[in-house]
Amino acid sequence: MAIHHQLPIYKAAYGLLKLMTTITKNMPKDFKASIGGEIRSLCVQSVILIARANAAQDKAPHLTTLLEHIHAAEILLRLSQDMRFISTGQYATAISLTDVIGKQANGWRKSAIVPAPVTSPPRQSCQSEIF
Repeated sequence: MAIHHQLPIYKAAYGLLKLMTTITKNMPKDFKASIGGEIRSLCVQSVILIARANAAQDKAPHLTTLLEHIHAAEILLRLSQDMRFISTGQYATAISLTDVIGKQANGWRKSAIVPAPVTSPPRQSCQSEIF
């Protein structure tokens, strides 16, 4: 288990949090607290989920929740870009970070899921059928 601060997924998620903090402060006043606050909250929770997944034995539930949070952030970012609260360049930068986080979280989740061992039915001897 590596220290979560050194993980590439953590660095990308923290970079997204820093970007969202900068972008959302320039949103219109009416939407800064609602949409901007929700985006920042999702980013903070994503960073926390990465730390929890790194420390947990069963990482898959944390990573599944992380993917849901990233998807929700993407939806709110898309809304913000459509409503012209953020620029197209800011949206593109944010989406590139969410893509990186999503790909790494999916790969980590796939490697964390251990398939159940295959158990074969007990063998019956051929002699018991004959006699």
